[in-house]
Amino acid sequence: MIFDELTEMADPEPHDAALNMALDEVLLRHAAGPLLRVYRWARPAVSFGYFGKVADAEAAWPGREMVRRWTGGGIVPHGADVTYTLIVPRRCAFFRTGAAESYRAIHERIATLLAGQGQAVRVAAAAGAKISEACFENPARYDLLGADGKIAGAAQRRTREGLLHQGSVQGAAQPVDFSVRLGAAFARKVFGRSLADSDIAAARELSAIKYATAAWLRRL
Repeated sequence: MIFDELTEMADPEPHDAALNMALDEVLLRHAAGPLLRVYRWARPAVSFGYFGKVADAEAAWPGREMVRRWTGGGIVPHGADVTYTLIVPRRCAFFRTGAAESYRAIHERIATLLAGQGQAVRVAAAAGAKISEACFENPARYDLLGADGKIAGAAQRRTREGLLHQGSVQGAAQPVDFSVRLGAAFARKVFGRSLADSDIAAARELSAIKYATAAWLRRL
């Protein structure tokens, strides 16, 4: 296990792409301990990394809702995937784990979960050759690989508040209760909490001034 305790944030309502990104940033600011959010999208969307080019994402997925992530990484389509965010406050011991090792540890727990469901999955020992800007066409070291290629990738950002790890699992047959099992894969004890009205309000405000703006989306 990675944590002794973890809070799983219940978020059953689908959100637009900008609000999903804003919620992650708001929760990072105020998290008292490790926190997991598994969430959905109001419509098919695409997220791309902080240093990515919106033109590349639009060319690859025309007509989809677009959002620039605060984390890095490539272009990721959303809608049919399982999207999750793991937040680790700075005061937690796991925050001091380096980027590569924290990435490996998180993906190893997901691999164990999927393997327990009878799926053939392994952790990539090394990065593959870059094919495009699409995240799932370019396995990075410690990504998860299935029989037909990459099935899980993620991106991270570290701030003075803590670690933001945004991940996506695609092309794998997740069990119906995958989100519940995911929390238990990371921590010995999992406590549930619902999004507060104040979380939503703060995220809507942040979305309006940042993630939903053309200035943020088209900064590169």
